[in-house]
Amino acid sequence: MNWRLIVLFALALNISSSEKNYVFGWTQLDNPELHVPRGGTSSGPAVDLDQTPNPVWLELQNPKLSKFEKDRLAILAMQGEYKVNFDFMETMGFVEGYVPEKPYQSWGTEYVFALANEKDFISLQHIMVMFFTQADGTTAGPMVVKHWRQDWQYQDKVISNYIGNNTWQANKQAWNQRKGTWSQAVYQVDDSPRYEGYGEWKHSNTSSAWTSNETNRPLPRREATARNDYDILVGTNIQTITPQGWVHEQNNSKTRLDGSVIAKEIGLARYQRIENFDWSAGKLYWDNTENFWREVRNLWTEKLDESKTIVVNPQISNIPLYARMFGLADQFAKDNKDLAKEITAVIEQHIDE
Repeated sequence: MNWRLIVLFALALNISSSEKNYVFGWTQLDNPELHVPRGGTSSGPAVDLDQTPNPVWLELQNPKLSKFEKDRLAILAMQGEYKVNFDFMETMGFVEGYVPEKPYQSWGTEYVFALANEKDFISLQHIMVMFFTQADGTTAGPMVVKHWRQDWQYQDKVISNYIGNNTWQANKQAWNQRKGTWSQAVYQVDDSPRYEGYGEWKHSNTSSAWTSNETNRPLPRREATARNDYDILVGTNIQTITPQGWVHEQNNSKTRLDGSVIAKEIGLARYQRIENFDWSAGKLYWDNTENFWREVRNLWTEKLDESKTIVVNPQISNIPLYARMFGLADQFAKDNKDLAKEITAVIEQHIDE
């Protein structure tokens, strides 16, 4: 099994940092379990935080820039090298006998770079490069995973809406909805769709933040591997650029297909800029597979553009789509052979239109 699959399986099993801290939320309940986040015991070597202000953040403070120019800079400011901390906590429940789930904490190290930087469209790719501290004090790794992707489109005409049961529906946007807004489309590690929302960037003297409409998405791995009592995560996202990185805030409702909400949660993903980290394995991986993943993106774009409704089966015969795509990517990196037919065959096997 290759290292990327090991990391993904680790994420699916909620393996998280052993440096855990939980300080608020359910302190009125006499339940010590709620004071220890769920997760595993993995940790990584200490990293060097980059305390200097992000040059793009500094540029955002220029009062001579237009609103549109600041919007683009804020999106591009998410590029960089990061230690990421993920924290999620249920805040309230709406079912009889509700007991809050344990909070969730995880971490990662990843870098973000622009695949496309056009006037009205920016695409950002995330690549994870992970080192782990073992029980004997030695370091394992690097382990590399092509992670998620976010595409930003100005005044987007069509939004892909998740409606449950692995189904996405294309919705046309009226001019009064899309005027002055940017859509953010988020894609899985295999470049299949995950969710899409739209909203407006707002800029002050020191901060730039984008707030989405209420957006549907499938259950995240941290939930899909642990529960099956709801079907759709309905959330509002805020992405804020800071001097040392950026923060993704979530306010989510855990919702069943009949529309009933079983619980709400808040989430924070903090991207802190780091320095002196060895990203070479991730960059080598991308050098060797960039053309492969371009073919994959192009095919998914074609499928989504031509389909009003699309169903994506995440696994067939217990083999996940991402595992098959990562296997093909490794084959491409080894042989540098055109795999367009193989890519098409795999993706079409996982699509019902």
